[in-house]
Amino acid sequence: MAVDAPGDAGQDRPPVPSPPAARAWRISLTVVTVLVLTVCGVLSLTAVTMEIGLTGLLPGILLAAVPVGPVLACVVWLDRYEAEPPHLLAFAFGWGACVASLGALVLNSLSYDLLVDAVGDVTNTSVVVAPVVEEVLKGLGVLLLVLAQRRQFDGVVDGIVYAAFVGVGFAFLENILYLGRALGSDGGAGLVAVFVLRCLVSPFAHPLFTMAVGVGLGLAVRGRGPLRRVGAPVLGLLVAIGLHALWNLSASGAAATFIEFYLLLQLPVFVCAVGVALAARVRESRVVSRHLQVYVRAGWISGEEVHMLSSPARRREAVASARRVGGRTAALAVRDFAETATDLAFRRDRVARGVVGAVPAAELADLHRLAAARAVAVALLHGADPRTRL
Repeated sequence: MAVDAPGDAGQDRPPVPSPPAARAWRISLTVVTVLVLTVCGVLSLTAVTMEIGLTGLLPGILLAAVPVGPVLACVVWLDRYEAEPPHLLAFAFGWGACVASLGALVLNSLSYDLLVDAVGDVTNTSVVVAPVVEEVLKGLGVLLLVLAQRRQFDGVVDGIVYAAFVGVGFAFLENILYLGRALGSDGGAGLVAVFVLRCLVSPFAHPLFTMAVGVGLGLAVRGRGPLRRVGAPVLGLLVAIGLHALWNLSASGAAATFIEFYLLLQLPVFVCAVGVALAARVRESRVVSRHLQVYVRAGWISGEEVHMLSSPARRREAVASARRVGGRTAALAVRDFAETATDLAFRRDRVARGVVGAVPAAELADLHRLAAARAVAVALLHGADPRTRL
């Protein structure tokens, strides 16, 4: 992908706006998606309410919401280089809370009935049936997002982020059901016990299971051979099902068994997952640093600015310094500069991997946006702290 110097690109033109037909298609798709999520969500909540009643629904919703914010905040923190579009993150959460949960309520019950008719009494459906049904349904949501964002899906971090949002959404609805059941059967003591177990001790359980699918899909999009493209997601799904089954097995046993599983298996798996996520983010830092060098050579940005852009900590420091010196406008200009530069780096990475073709007009439009944000920041930060690197 050729890159012109700032003063040599005047004859290129930015991308032509989307035609009306394309915009109409996107609007229609959005309306249908929102409608499907809403209908599935209403049906899921209705089914849960029919089982736990209105007296269990309100406390279930309030307590199930407690871990949602902190868990999603951790995921968003991980996705700081190239943040995923908010509407797609909302879809991921909605898929887990509405579509996957409704599918699980229906298919788990049907599977249980079929197994009872075929082999008699089945006492371990939570270990045999639920993990397969639920992880397939959750994984399907991540797969849809990968297909929808194929040109922008950059690998493991994106897969982890989308999978975690799907998992958190699913856990939210499921926790409402379990909390309501506990209140109805065991009163306040049972409600507290389930809240501690599901919302405080293991809020990352469902996101962790589904993250295995996200990692598999992330590896697949960065691979070229058919074995990796197919094998990585399948392996990720099998790992998700296996972890889910072991978790349900431990939860169905005695308290001592659960603690042993938690300390010897789930906790180490969680630590490994955090390690994978952090390693993937380090790779993204290297992508930013490597692919921005071409713009340094062309004179669009400086080497010091690349140094700042390749570190989340240095980015935060630059934005904070800009806010102290030039106020909110300067901070927004520095943030826009950083986000645009990151988009350019990841686009070049996708081109280098053969995921997308080069689009010089789109690149040039982003470069002009980059230059405009940089110019605003420099004007506002004249004489500012040199840590801004602008």
